[in-house]
Amino acid sequence: MAGSKPLLEVVFYKNTTGNQPVKEWLKSLPKGVRKIIGEDIKTVQYRWPLGMPTVRPLGKGLHEVRSHLPDKRIARIFFTIYEGYMVLLHGFIKKTEKTPQRDIDIARERM
Repeated sequence: MAGSKPLLEVVFYKNTTGNQPVKEWLKSLPKGVRKIIGEDIKTVQYRWPLGMPTVRPLGKGLHEVRSHLPDKRIARIFFTIYEGYMVLLHGFIKKTEKTPQRDIDIARERM
């Protein structure tokens, strides 16, 4: 990846008041966790299209980056591809086996 150009540029979803919820969420995480998630996002940027285990399609243009964190925790960042951009829509740490519908709905609404 060093020296090559990413296939996708990453941008953060911005709401009507100018807030970037995913960026704010990432900043709230410990540095080591941010690094793991950032590396997974970078993998998608440089190797798109990409499937499991790093990316899972959720249908209708929504995808999730799947990050495995220390202590068996799992982070998810939902994104969509729009005109060559990887738009980060919503992020969270999974607390249940199944992805909560509420989190999917947030990402779809932001799409």
